[in-house]
Amino acid sequence: MPGFVEWGLELIRRASSDLSPDVEAVVRRGRDAEPEGTTARNVLDSILQNVEMSRADATPICQDTGLTTFFVHLPAGYDAESVRADLQEAIRLATKEGILRPNSVHPITGKNTGDNVGVDLPHVEFEPATDDAVTIDLLLKGGGSENCGAQYRLPDASIKAGRDLDGVERSVIDAVHKAQGQGCAPGILGVCIGGDRAGSYMGAKKQLLRHLDDVNPDPLLRDMEARLLERCNSMGIGPMGFGGVTTLLGVKVGWMHRHPASFFVSIAYCCWADRRRRLVVRDGVAQVL
Repeated sequence: MPGFVEWGLELIRRASSDLSPDVEAVVRRGRDAEPEGTTARNVLDSILQNVEMSRADATPICQDTGLTTFFVHLPAGYDAESVRADLQEAIRLATKEGILRPNSVHPITGKNTGDNVGVDLPHVEFEPATDDAVTIDLLLKGGGSENCGAQYRLPDASIKAGRDLDGVERSVIDAVHKAQGQGCAPGILGVCIGGDRAGSYMGAKKQLLRHLDDVNPDPLLRDMEARLLERCNSMGIGPMGFGGVTTLLGVKVGWMHRHPASFFVSIAYCCWADRRRRLVVRDGVAQVL
């Protein structure tokens, strides 16, 4: 029976070369919203051509294949460390085959490991499954978009942000304004309100796993997502910072309980290539979604 090495390799291949349909659909809507002949429309046309070519040739959507983060839900009885080892081997094979670019660099010496495996790379988070299926979500996130992430500690007098939802929105808008076209706009934002410094960042990154066409079950956050998307797209930054009405493709907001003394707002900025895929294994049968 195939194992998580083979399944993980296929998961990586699909995430790297085949943009999720919900993301592609929103990019197309953004392209159609930009006037004919504008730089913004031409940029989005080029992005869509790239998506089609990558899918047809099974080649990476972007030359920066990013760092890999796995979110694994395991039923009882599975050996987490064995699954981790298999996923690491899948990463090595994907790098050898050119599906991933070697991106694991020692922070002091600058030496590249050459196989995308290093200390806490790939990053793997384990949680217990709620049913009998193994579910593995993979997120590939490039360095340019990672550099545009931000964390705010409220209150923040510099942007007139208090410890309330208005302050949260001011933080998000400030982060998008500072990013301008960097991070390969149009971007997708994962936002986490609360938590501690480290947990809040990861909570924001997890929001990027949501489909762009989903609906937040919290009415307050649902309205905030729609409002932030509209406000950021009215800033005129546009694709790659060339101007236009498509600065963001989506905004996804979640929250975590926080310490009374701390109020963090964390923002995970993702480029238009929200490279995420899900592997579901049930009764020995694997499916990449």
